[in-house]
Amino acid sequence: MASPLRITDQVGRIVQLNGPAKRIVSLVPSQTELLYDLGLNGEVVGQTLFCIHPNWAHQSKPRVGGTKTVKLDVIRSLKPDLILANKEENVKEQIEQLEQEFTVYISDIKNLADSYEMISQVGLLTGKLQEALDLNHQIQTSFNSLNSKFTKQKVAYLIWKSPLMAAGKDTFIDAMLQSCGFENVFEFTQGRYPETTIKELNHLNPDFILCSSEPFPFKEKHLEELRSSGLKAKMILVDGELFSWYGSRLAKAPVYFNALLNELHVG
Repeated sequence: MASPLRITDQVGRIVQLNGPAKRIVSLVPSQTELLYDLGLNGEVVGQTLFCIHPNWAHQSKPRVGGTKTVKLDVIRSLKPDLILANKEENVKEQIEQLEQEFTVYISDIKNLADSYEMISQVGLLTGKLQEALDLNHQIQTSFNSLNSKFTKQKVAYLIWKSPLMAAGKDTFIDAMLQSCGFENVFEFTQGRYPETTIKELNHLNPDFILCSSEPFPFKEKHLEELRSSGLKAKMILVDGELFSWYGSRLAKAPVYFNALLNELHVG
């Protein structure tokens, strides 16, 4: 008989299972990918339409709505013994409703330390603790190889176009920018994802503006629009997944960051 599992999740709630989860619904794309990388292909019984990695699972697994539009009836039909949610990505009222019927683990990720804790806790709840610890070691080793050439270079990281919105302080994206040696020009502004303007961006005078592929899918045509609107800083398209996904994809992030830093150095 499996031993009971009991942890305190990242928002201070007690999560308890009678044994490793066997039927898991994930409402968080980066944590969904983590489950598969821990070898839980069969245990994942449902995920959101934004859980795009791995592609075979995105195409074949039951979908339970979006990260902010959960379909409770579909989740009920899947009979999960564990649901993975996130404080920022999911809607509080929807999660509170799910909590009345199911065991829900809630993550709250603002930095690498939070990611390591989440990965370990998910590993414990799913019977994959050793695999999770091995993954954490791999991620730590990868980040140790990060070669920051741009200490104190100022950047703005845009996540949305209309209105213009940036990643501010106390966000995971900001933690990744810091790991690259960048100084976030929105570090001291109010709000975690402040709205901004062309005028303010020019006033803040970043050395680089990083335009993310998600949640708004910035393309070169959008950069041209911003330039024609009077934005002066050099703009770079960046892979938003590698700046904002805090599961197993983190192991790939430092290689990408190093390539980006080298590109900016060449430019």
